[in-house]
Amino acid sequence: GTSPGRGEERDGKGKGLFAKKAIKKGETIFIERPLVSAQFLWNSLYKYKACEFCLRALETAEDNARRLSGIPDLSLPHPELCKVHPELHQACPQCQVMYCSNECRQAAADQYHRALCLGTSQEDPNHPISKLKDAWRSMHYPPETSSIMLMARMVATVKQAQDKGHWQKLFSQFCSRAANEEEEIAHKLLGEKFEGQLTVLRTLFTTALYDDHLNRWFTPEGFRSLFSLVGTNGQGIGTSSLSQWVHACDALALTSQQRVQLDSFIDQLYKDVEKETGDFLNCEGSGLFLLQSACNHSCIPNAAASFPSNNFLLHLSALSDISPGEEIGISYLDCCQCDRSRHSRHKILRDNYLFICSCPKCVSQMDELDLTSDDEEEEGEAEGDDMEDEMTDV
Repeated sequence: GTSPGRGEERDGKGKGLFAKKAIKKGETIFIERPLVSAQFLWNSLYKYKACEFCLRALETAEDNARRLSGIPDLSLPHPELCKVHPELHQACPQCQVMYCSNECRQAAADQYHRALCLGTSQEDPNHPISKLKDAWRSMHYPPETSSIMLMARMVATVKQAQDKGHWQKLFSQFCSRAANEEEEIAHKLLGEKFEGQLTVLRTLFTTALYDDHLNRWFTPEGFRSLFSLVGTNGQGIGTSSLSQWVHACDALALTSQQRVQLDSFIDQLYKDVEKETGDFLNCEGSGLFLLQSACNHSCIPNAAASFPSNNFLLHLSALSDISPGEEIGISYLDCCQCDRSRHSRHKILRDNYLFICSCPKCVSQMDELDLTSDDEEEEGEAEGDDMEDEMTDV
């Protein structure tokens, strides 16, 4: 795609990303892989099977549909459209976690997995890493946001690296915050008991992962910074073999009668899934993306992130034509949140991202009455889970 310009500080907004050339609506601006990513711990506990490295969904579309709908003998038409290849899946020979391919298994081992592999202690609840995971799960119920495992993989990556400075420099490029903001973010992620919980997490994190090169990350201040860095820069990643199959069905050349039949099958399937499973359809996790994290928020975004490859590769696509020099803005809110009143949008942004938005839409609505209906606020509490529409979901 294009090479967007990595923004310098402009008008006090921090960094930003600016188009170097004209970009057409619908065009892919860039495709980026995360420096590090991890599946949410509750998500994996609930049997959402994802590649331990790239988060690719590992169930076939049919198995996925059966589990989500609770209909064990369901069969999908056009099963050949499913892109999952169970015959290529590989487990770590030591701890048995699953990968979608030998390449992913190797890449994980080379980057961080050797430092985190539980070996035969995979089932041992007293292993320091198991204790850390359990503590996180008990503090942070779904809908999950960032994950302690993202932090663990950052530490493990530096531990394993020959050039430790290189990775530390990469991680330091993410937006850093003032101490009082870090405290607010930690508070937001952990709720009322946050000070005590942060101390518990730091103690367990230190026992499991301490490394001299990174001693700053294990101090109370350093750990809180790391926690808030992952909390504010983590981009939600969602993958689903079922939604891939549905997209492939949409692209089939069919007679209108076949189309009607297939569409009604899919509609019914989604109804069954909603009854059985609700909103949580995807393998979900989060990742740290350097370019994407440099994009500022806009309530009228001109770009959106999605994961069409059914793995952790983030595709940033233009929602409208973008001129050379124009800033690329993404929405940190999901689509339905952006259509709410300015006051509601600000409340969500303020609560979750700790900034006041001054995009053109918000400026033009400055004089609107700051009124929100209660039901609007209620909805605002619920996270958007439709990954196609989901932006930076902290």
